[in-house]
Amino acid sequence: MTTTTTDTESTRSAVSPKAVLRPGDRIFSGTALGAGIVILVTLAAVAVFLVVQAIPAFAPDTSNNQILEGQSFITWVWPFVFGTLWSSLIALVIAAPIAVGIALFISHYAPRRLAGVLGYIIDLLAAVPSVVFGLWGALTFAPMLVPFYKWLNTNLGWIPIFGGTPSGTGKTILTASLVLAVMILPIITAICREIFLQTPKLHEEAALALGATRWEMVRMAVLPFARSGIVSGAMLGLGRALGETMAVTLVLSPLGIVTFNLLNPENPTTIPAIIALRFPEAHDEGVNTLIAAGLILFIVTFAVNFVARWIVSRRAEFSGAN
Repeated sequence: MTTTTTDTESTRSAVSPKAVLRPGDRIFSGTALGAGIVILVTLAAVAVFLVVQAIPAFAPDTSNNQILEGQSFITWVWPFVFGTLWSSLIALVIAAPIAVGIALFISHYAPRRLAGVLGYIIDLLAAVPSVVFGLWGALTFAPMLVPFYKWLNTNLGWIPIFGGTPSGTGKTILTASLVLAVMILPIITAICREIFLQTPKLHEEAALALGATRWEMVRMAVLPFARSGIVSGAMLGLGRALGETMAVTLVLSPLGIVTFNLLNPENPTTIPAIIALRFPEAHDEGVNTLIAAGLILFIVTFAVNFVARWIVSRRAEFSGAN
């Protein structure tokens, strides 16, 4: 038995010799490996920098800290964490259904030429700088929303989030969330569009052959296949909204409050916005405090993107071929 096994292995080695890597293959594999290592080292360096620089912000005595002004770091940063999560969540709830609808229209309903034009516009929208969105939101979009906010307050004021006194300028947490929704719309749309286009054609054709309408085919074949891809795209868009700075800074005032009201002139702001607004005047422990806030944002954003990648890796593959 041992002799037979050895002979078989020798025969396989003779038939299938080990491939010899050419210089170009070695260069390419080495470059790819080096790029991956650089990314990991950079991420680790950023994490170490944030942790080391954030330690002074957790000191028991904060009386000399011009940012904390005697209060603890957790007490100071909590309203900004709330504002970051609250505005990003509202933006995600608004943008995700619209993005899925646009992606479905591009992939399964629009004529080929129109689909190409719409896809190009969506990709172009993702390239617009965030400061442009912020200026548009503060100078044009916010005043346009004032009559709508008054209507919401008059007719739906019995709902707590629409109660209180509506802002006369339109610069509210809802306006900031709408601007964020426009900004993350291209990301979610692009990911959903690619996932929808990967749906096995055999499944689509089988549904249509059984008498399903176009929408029934999408509901039975496309959406189940793309469910996890939609979730991952939405979470990647959420990660983008969590880290947005200029658009929110130009729309919201830097108030450290916690409120769920969407229309009041006093609104919670986000961690990126407060860092951008307070950093020019910060010094000594104040700088460490803002870096500590950045560490909190880094952890939240990293967690969101990690969960998104985990969902992508666990995406269930349908049987069949495209």
